[in-house]
Amino acid sequence: MATLREIELRLKSVRNIEKITKSMKMIASTKLAKAQRAMQAGKQYGLANAEVFENANDQIGGNKLFIVISSDKGLCGGIHSSVSKATRRAFAHDPDTPLTGDDKTVDPASPIAVIGDKSKMQLARVHGNNFAMTFNQIGRDIPTFADAASVADLITKSGIKYDSVVLVYNQFKSAISYEPASMVVKGSEALAASDSFKAYENEDDATKDLAEFSLANAIFATLVEGHACEQSARQQAMDNASKNATDMISSLQMQYNRGRQAAITNELVDIITGASAL
Repeated sequence: MATLREIELRLKSVRNIEKITKSMKMIASTKLAKAQRAMQAGKQYGLANAEVFENANDQIGGNKLFIVISSDKGLCGGIHSSVSKATRRAFAHDPDTPLTGDDKTVDPASPIAVIGDKSKMQLARVHGNNFAMTFNQIGRDIPTFADAASVADLITKSGIKYDSVVLVYNQFKSAISYEPASMVVKGSEALAASDSFKAYENEDDATKDLAEFSLANAIFATLVEGHACEQSARQQAMDNASKNATDMISSLQMQYNRGRQAAITNELVDIITGASAL
């Protein structure tokens, strides 16, 4: 059984943890409001992409590049494991995979690019050989289009062969819920082969620039939505941690009071026994 001193030290430790989790919850609540505003603005980029790819050729190749959107930070629930599990399900041809489109088949050798160290560590156990590129230090604050453009530029210049890009990210549902989803971005060949784009007689460079810009748009839209999910999940995680700390403090305080009362009672018994003996 723990001594009173040990219980007292543990109480002090749990109270300090409670202060930290409450502070982190308040910070996450403030950041969540900013992240939601950025997400609403960033969604316009994703809507513009959807209109572009509605007219793209769907029959070009089957080489897919997976881009998993996560972050470097923890203490935010299961946002990292949700996209990691969705990616593993996609490679396992699970019918519940969040991939969009009619073609859900995935080549086991498909390359993977990971944004964020947390999902990188989780996916490295099973799909480490598929890693083509990894990124970190992106989205430490609200992601910007410059962050997305730099990722798209590095992917384009890396020489990775792909016909389409599948971005796996967390889709924001509400301030307390999210779910893994995906966004498919067609490559330059799919755009060039589309009848709608052929009508304009675009040069190859123009089509490649459009494909790269569309990829940057999609990455930016998914980054800001993933960031909003991260702040929402962190707020909920810190709220739960604070409640658990409060419950633990109540339990430890009761245990401490009982131990102190027992110690006082034993001392009184000793004094009374000694007085009776005299």
